[in-house]
Amino acid sequence: MTDQSLQRRLAAIVVADVVGYSRLMEADEVATLANLRELRFGVIEPAVMRHNGRIFKVVGDGFLIEFSSAVGAVAAALEMQRATTAVEAPGDRRLLLRVGVNLGDVIDDGADVLGDGVNVAARLETQAAPGGICISANVHGEIVGKIRDQFFDGGERYLKNLTRPVHVWHWPNAPQSILPLPECPSIAVLPFTNMSGDEADAPFVDGLTEDLIIDLSRTAGLFVIARNSVNGYKGRPVDVRLVAQELGVRYILEGSARRARGRVRIKAQLIDALGGQHLWADRFDRTVEDVFELQDEVNAKIVEALVGRLTIPKQRNRPKNLEAYDLCVRARRLTEESPQTEREAYMLLQRAVELEPSYAEALGLLAYNRWLAWTHFGEPEDPNRRMAVTFAQKAVDLDPNDAGCRYVLGTILAYERRWEESEAAFARALELDPNHADTWAAMSDMSVLDGRVADGLAQIEKALRLNPYPTCWYLCHLGQAQYAARDYEAATATLRREDTYRTNSRKFLAAALAQLGHSEEARREAELFLIAHPHFTIGHWLSSQPLRDASVRDHFVDGFRKAGLPEM
Repeated sequence: MTDQSLQRRLAAIVVADVVGYSRLMEADEVATLANLRELRFGVIEPAVMRHNGRIFKVVGDGFLIEFSSAVGAVAAALEMQRATTAVEAPGDRRLLLRVGVNLGDVIDDGADVLGDGVNVAARLETQAAPGGICISANVHGEIVGKIRDQFFDGGERYLKNLTRPVHVWHWPNAPQSILPLPECPSIAVLPFTNMSGDEADAPFVDGLTEDLIIDLSRTAGLFVIARNSVNGYKGRPVDVRLVAQELGVRYILEGSARRARGRVRIKAQLIDALGGQHLWADRFDRTVEDVFELQDEVNAKIVEALVGRLTIPKQRNRPKNLEAYDLCVRARRLTEESPQTEREAYMLLQRAVELEPSYAEALGLLAYNRWLAWTHFGEPEDPNRRMAVTFAQKAVDLDPNDAGCRYVLGTILAYERRWEESEAAFARALELDPNHADTWAAMSDMSVLDGRVADGLAQIEKALRLNPYPTCWYLCHLGQAQYAARDYEAATATLRREDTYRTNSRKFLAAALAQLGHSEEARREAELFLIAHPHFTIGHWLSSQPLRDASVRDHFVDGFRKAGLPEM
């Protein structure tokens, strides 16, 4: 290809993508493909032709479109979004689009349109809300006074793989994922890089990161993102400005660790992502046996840099056996994923407790593991229920200052109907660690089942702010709270999200669809749920849940029955 074959020009680029396409295909391939065809030929192509554009690439459910005019591009995008409501299917399976629009320089090589103008449009599409449009400031400047629809200022945003921020505008309004900064100092700790060159050291380095987060979150006056939400950044290059923006924090801690020849070496730096300054950087070198003292020293330096004084919380119980510590770190992430990983975690935790019987965190996780086994994963109630209570109480007795152990005890006591003791355990957990997102999420579950639905919604929203990329059960509790509030549309949208769709939360999705009158789809979701959870019955759910409000209980049972879930 010669330079003469390349044509460079200014163009308005529209990138449109179907929301949740993989989920829709899994549920009904034939109907989804038919709906996509109708969307393309009945909506997208006519809108493009009317505004003198051309589709230059189709990739599955994505469309890349070129216009000579920013006004034409936005007019076509608005027409497409408004017309998608006409493309419907049984069970309200209409396709929604996200649309990004950019005005920039592109290169036409005769077979494709490439360049920065296309790349920015693709990034803008990811910022759009379902059914919404996100445009660059270049586009907005061209349409003012020419397009009657109002776009809302989303400010400057760092977009993935772009070195400079892009000023964005939204229609119909800004998506909720843009998180405001808390009033107090806010920080996220990125997963430390394992510099040992040995994958066997990865759990140790992961544990180092997670324990830094746990101890920082216990410091009064700090807002600390939960560890689940930073795990997705592990092992990939990141732009700290983009990470801070995505998580809604001002400060980022990043670093690396190496374990070799009985020593641990850490490099860490604290960055003000808003101002761009490096606030603090240091190196640490300790024996492996002193790793927890090292964690305390790193935390102290971070706190001093952020709040200007040391506010030292009461110390947690630390394990003496590092093999037990490694086993516990590995089990942290396995317990909640599935019945299979829960059983693997059980084996790891049993071994950890054998190696160190006084290891409070391992006992707390063991209690949580056994509680999940009988309440959600179909294992026998006896002896798992008794084991859960015993292990949870022992963990708190061994370490009264561990918020995680208190939260587990509060959850289990609620399922034992020991309400006042449960509430006291949750309150103490938040005294020890006001940033403990799991506690806020678990309290939401209890509030909803107690009939205090508004409190439950507020608590899960607090949890999700602390943990914006959570494990699936947070979204389950959010969907459950929305169902209890009779906001079935919101519950359906939450429970269809990819990160919770194929989990235990599917029963609530089936109930919400049933209440919306989408009986066929509700029964299909109930059948899919039962394939993964064949043990589920309405009777077992009623007997196992800490229900205190009859109207909430009857409301859930009504939805389950309408969806066709089994009674006994």
